[in-house]
Amino acid sequence: MTMPSDLDISRSAVTLPLDQVAAGMGIGDHLIEPYGRAVAKVSLDTIGAVAHRPRGRYVVVTAITPTPLGEGKTTTTVGLGQAFGVLGQRGVIAIRQPSMGPTFGIKGGAAGGGYAQVVPMEALNLHLTGDMHAVTAAHNLLAAMVDNHLFQGNRLGIDPQTVTWRRVLDVNDRDLRQIVTGLGPRADGSPRQTGFDITAASEVMAVLALSASLQDLRERLARIVVAYSYDGEPVTAEMLRAAGAMTVILREAIKPNLMQTAERTPVLVHCGPFGNIAHGNSSIIADRIGIHAGDYLITEAGFGADMGAERFFNIKCRISGLVPDAAVIVATVRALKAHSGRYTVKAGRPLPEELLEENPADVFAGAANLRRQIANVRLHGVTPVVAVNAFPTDHPSERQAILDVAAEEGARAAVSTHFTEGGKGAVHLAEAVAEACAEPSDFRFLYDDDLPLIGKIDTVARGVYGADGIDVAPAAQRQLDTYERLGFGSLPVCIAKTHLSLSADPALKGAPRGWRLPVREVRASVGAGFIYPICGDMRTMPGLSSAPAAERIDIDAHGNIVGLT
Repeated sequence: MTMPSDLDISRSAVTLPLDQVAAGMGIGDHLIEPYGRAVAKVSLDTIGAVAHRPRGRYVVVTAITPTPLGEGKTTTTVGLGQAFGVLGQRGVIAIRQPSMGPTFGIKGGAAGGGYAQVVPMEALNLHLTGDMHAVTAAHNLLAAMVDNHLFQGNRLGIDPQTVTWRRVLDVNDRDLRQIVTGLGPRADGSPRQTGFDITAASEVMAVLALSASLQDLRERLARIVVAYSYDGEPVTAEMLRAAGAMTVILREAIKPNLMQTAERTPVLVHCGPFGNIAHGNSSIIADRIGIHAGDYLITEAGFGADMGAERFFNIKCRISGLVPDAAVIVATVRALKAHSGRYTVKAGRPLPEELLEENPADVFAGAANLRRQIANVRLHGVTPVVAVNAFPTDHPSERQAILDVAAEEGARAAVSTHFTEGGKGAVHLAEAVAEACAEPSDFRFLYDDDLPLIGKIDTVARGVYGADGIDVAPAAQRQLDTYERLGFGSLPVCIAKTHLSLSADPALKGAPRGWRLPVREVRASVGAGFIYPICGDMRTMPGLSSAPAAERIDIDAHGNIVGLT
């Protein structure tokens, strides 16, 4: 029997009015602001309204190192939330809002999939309530005010060569990576080389996700460093008198969006920082609401446990004060086979036929990556649970191989069929997570605030990535010295590197050894509250592939969206 498409499943889902979804979370309808029929904004007053209630269990969903095949973290997050409902527990889900760049690019949507998805998927993947556009507008307003300040006499003495604040757009467009602005007559500005990043890479997005309130947002925006003066002092958004107007633009975007799954489990969708450049987690505000609105709050961290989960632990939890009870590590048979290094897998291309043949030895060969990610979770004192996200092409012996690896590492594990069966297919996983959450928490940060920046980078590189050390380029060392001098040394680090390997080389699969992390540049995201070392060749503006998803997305004769995946 052929399974319906994600879009068909989404459209056939029987949903509840959102005031009833909110009521199930203990949130009154006076705190819900409808945005059409399928989405609502949640008032910030909700934080205070639910704060007196017992705290639910806090679960982060992460994964092995991603492959182009996709491991299904969002689908697992949704399936797990639904499974708690099957068990008679109240699950609440908190996820990021998808960027339309990847939606129209090669990745497609990010609503989950099958019978474990957020509905309606069209709303989630396309605009939602316009938060992405608000971030884009606020970011670009600051960029315009930087250039206007230079044009109007440069009272602050900004060195134009030090301006770091580029513009952003929520579209994959490689031709905008490097541009020259201000061409033409003098009235059109002064020529300057700059460029565009994608909106999800904006520091404004990271700030929004890490803010605790509207006033905190205002203060963080004020601290954003956009350039340096000729004297080497930082120039901030507040000095340019831009932070107030930026906050006004983001006044509605700071409110989380309420949706539901195909099984009517509540979902808080808020913010969308990239997981290989920024901290890759949804908002603190959504978590502070959700953790008092159910028995379990399940959130998702971007990419593998070395990326989004490490930032969840050391950046998000450091700022929020919330302590996780367990971490789910999603693994698939085919991804671990890819980590054996024996197959060439490319996004959008058919899978190698031999990858689908029964071969548990290949799963064991690639399991070094899973073992490392289990260790990375435990490094922070958090109990891991391995979720075997089942695909129809898996062989029982291959799934068993993953369970055996987890058992060897002393980790709970369960096979989950949520994609095809919804919440009931993830019940065993939910039971394992509940057991893990019942254990006493020993959560700890990987490093102390007072450790020098270079020590923090080295600690993450050795402890999480398995590197032999770090190699810091001279320019990067000067930047680190400057940030220490300016008082930024107490900030955590958010290391930007490839998400496709534990190392800085995307070609190295499994758990590579005998390598060093190259630190070529270091940037300061002072408003967000972290230092941003760049390791290897990183792109902050993706490009479109030879056959982007945009070519397949259209409107049919009845006005319905088609081709969205």
